[in-house]
Amino acid sequence: MTDAMTLADAAPAPRQPSPSAEHERVGFRPAMPPEAPLAMPVQDLTRWDRSARRVPLRPEPRPYAARVFVFGGAAALTAYGTWQMYEVISVSGAATALQYVLLGLFTLTFSWIALAFTAAILGFFALLRTRSTGGVPASLSTRTAVVMPVYNEATARTFAAVQAMREEVEATGLGKHFDWFVLSDSTQADAWIAEERAFLRLRDELGPDARLYYRHRPKNHHRKAGNIGDFVTRWGGAYDHMLVLDADSLLSGACITGLAAAMEADPDAGIIQSLPLIINRNTLFARVQQFAARIYGPVIATGLTIWSGRDGNYWGHNAIIRTRAFAEACGLPDLEGRPPFGGHVLSHDFVEAALIRRAGWGVTMLPLLGGSYEESPPTLIDLSVRDRRWAQGNLQHARVIGAAGLALPSRQHFATGIMGYLASPLWLAQLVIGIALVLQTAWVRPEYFSAEFGLTPVWPRFDSVRALQLFGLTMGILLAPKFLGLLLALIDGATRRDSGGAVRLVLSFLIEILLSALIAPIAMLIQSGSVFRILAGQDTGWNPQRRDDGSIPLSDIIRRHRWHTVLGLLTGGAAFAIATSLFLWMSPTILGLVLAIPISWASGQLAWGLALKRFGLLGTPEEHTPPAVAQRAGELAARNARQGFDDVDALAALHADPRLAHDHAAMLPPATARPRGSIDADQALAQAKIVEADTLGEAAAWLAPKERMALLHDRALLDRLTRLRGT
Repeated sequence: MTDAMTLADAAPAPRQPSPSAEHERVGFRPAMPPEAPLAMPVQDLTRWDRSARRVPLRPEPRPYAARVFVFGGAAALTAYGTWQMYEVISVSGAATALQYVLLGLFTLTFSWIALAFTAAILGFFALLRTRSTGGVPASLSTRTAVVMPVYNEATARTFAAVQAMREEVEATGLGKHFDWFVLSDSTQADAWIAEERAFLRLRDELGPDARLYYRHRPKNHHRKAGNIGDFVTRWGGAYDHMLVLDADSLLSGACITGLAAAMEADPDAGIIQSLPLIINRNTLFARVQQFAARIYGPVIATGLTIWSGRDGNYWGHNAIIRTRAFAEACGLPDLEGRPPFGGHVLSHDFVEAALIRRAGWGVTMLPLLGGSYEESPPTLIDLSVRDRRWAQGNLQHARVIGAAGLALPSRQHFATGIMGYLASPLWLAQLVIGIALVLQTAWVRPEYFSAEFGLTPVWPRFDSVRALQLFGLTMGILLAPKFLGLLLALIDGATRRDSGGAVRLVLSFLIEILLSALIAPIAMLIQSGSVFRILAGQDTGWNPQRRDDGSIPLSDIIRRHRWHTVLGLLTGGAAFAIATSLFLWMSPTILGLVLAIPISWASGQLAWGLALKRFGLLGTPEEHTPPAVAQRAGELAARNARQGFDDVDALAALHADPRLAHDHAAMLPPATARPRGSIDADQALAQAKIVEADTLGEAAAWLAPKERMALLHDRALLDRLTRLRGT
């Protein structure tokens, strides 16, 4: 091809026939079922007509007694703790302004842990009387779409999970009531084509009755909420319910059919949330999370379920939703302003739960329904990346908490989510002010001329004995939910045996307490930094989550934690210079920060986690007896990995397989005419480069990532790609 050749001279061949014509010519099975549109109006957060609220078909019990116990008990504990703190700081007769600031910060943080404590007490006594439920329903009469949104995920794992769950549901004899959807928002060309290859292979394997579908959105507008919204508005009308998953979700057949049966049995339910347990984790950090979620999680979740009643919350996955109710009530508006507080709603799940409840539908949770699983980030750094996104989404709820018509418990869920991230900077501020007050006590001259006349100077002193007692009370309330979870596990014979026995269970508990105490100050600084950046107006991206076990390069760990270590050294040196007692009191925080780099490194070590696993430590019942769906998903993932779909360049795969190129083109949405004068720069550059290229190698080398995506969306450019020379 010569340089003199123009784009017009070298224009690609005429566009291929429409997808429908291609289907008829070669018998291509559509990747999606016929559309069944469902209107999803955008909701108004500023106005709400209460008369429009749906009237429940059944009386709604209100858990007033549970709420009085949880919130009244937390208020009483907070009042007592605040009074004790005032006695600590006012021993000299009058508190200073800085001491009053410390008192205010203490009240906020203490109320946070007091509320968790009273809810855990409620959950503990409820679990003493009940056990996990399960079982497959005898029949179903509704249709459910099981939807898995994916975003640049490894297909070997995601399609293995879909196949394993589908097999379990089919084995119940109720498979005809469920259709399976993989809804892709992937923005990487290799991930997109790998998904299509995995989908086509699995659909061929399952046969004509697979009821397996796949859709890729050209633009990931509004991210996951937009992905689900696109499905609801285009195909939601065909389904009574949708079961929303994450890419790491695994649910047993009994759990999936049980959720559908629960929705059928409750005509007023809008969302029913299951309690996902963490499984398949092997790094040290992930095993600590897995153990904590399994042993302590049910206590906290059960307490939350009881006091919430039908005003529950939604965590965005492993939950079943009434499709029409969701469409009518959960169209999310864009918030005024720019990110991080404006724009589309990032943590959409809390908002959707609040809006569907506002419309008169119940939002409930089944914490005792077994068979709901997920995974967790493998390292502390991976958790911090995900946590940064969650922090922005939860803080953004400050713009939604005052929305018109919301139930008071829904506002409490928002407040809890916001406080979950504000707690870290509040603890940090409390720590800094406490050090400042100690400095004042040690080095500031006494105030001889105070506002109130006295014969002795006013020294900024503390009641050390009362302070120690208050510290013990605070630690007891903070750790009580963990002790309650341990006690329940020891009482339950099956859980105790499957967690390694009483001795190993207690040792695991102590290991989790120690590691959590060391990680806590690091997490406090990481979360505080995230909050400060969000408040400064910095938006976060939406990077795919790393889900596989594996360590992070030491250079990255040092870069992430070097300032944590420096701060720990400075704090330790200053505390020791002020007073030995202050250094000893702060030693857990100082130690965690000084050792931030080795702790973070150790958190991602697969060998350390597996060593504890061999000794039976940090074990869970699901690890002792892996769920059948998890075992099957693991086998399928290993098989899928051998296919190598995730390891192949997208352009090379399309060039080497004309059938794949044809099927990919057939799955694209119909082309739309662009407005005159509106040029897509990525598409124009992709066209120029693909026309200029003589070989696949040249095209692959020249095309930038966004240009590759533009090429994959254009049937004419795809045709040109397939006709390039291979070398």
